[in-house]
Amino acid sequence: MAEHHHDHPHPVDVDVDAAPPTHHQLLTEAVAALLIRKGIVTADELRRTLEDIDAKSPAAGARLVARAWVDPAFRERLLDDVNAAASELGIDAGHIPIRAVANAPGLHNLIVCTLCSCYPRLLIGLPPDWYKARSYRSRAVREPRAVLREFGLDLDPSITVHVHDSTADLRYMVLPERPAATAGWGEDALAALVTRDCMIGTALPKAAL
Repeated sequence: MAEHHHDHPHPVDVDVDAAPPTHHQLLTEAVAALLIRKGIVTADELRRTLEDIDAKSPAAGARLVARAWVDPAFRERLLDDVNAAASELGIDAGHIPIRAVANAPGLHNLIVCTLCSCYPRLLIGLPPDWYKARSYRSRAVREPRAVLREFGLDLDPSITVHVHDSTADLRYMVLPERPAATAGWGEDALAALVTRDCMIGTALPKAAL
């Protein structure tokens, strides 16, 4: 299986910003306005919360993956309940349930949100523009292998690809396979191999040197 390097264009869709607001976007704006009007939160508190979310990076998710690679018991807890497992490491994954799906020999997982851009932001950071694009949201379901090839990930035909559709009520993240030749590596070194795209499923962890 090929690695995913970042010297090629991702699938793009010019409609990401030009498209009219979705039902969920309009609902979110309406709820936010109602909370401010009722004095439950202030506009500044809401702004600071959004800033905190926007500042998140894939580092938290990478920590979870690295711990799962070195601790089989933690791996099982992560697969059972991502939010609870994250709290063990002092990571706030939010209140929306997140499910980890594990890659394995002969199995590759890919995450998409066909409705909008539901995504575990507190663990992986902001979703990339291509994740929100209509082309990715539709094609990842219909032709996942073709989409993965555009990311530089050409899977062997013998490998099964499972596509998971994130929703407002359930988010997904991929638990990639640990690269070979990393025996004895510490968690920090292992976490450095895990990128945002690895946890979406459009890439694999970088091969150990």
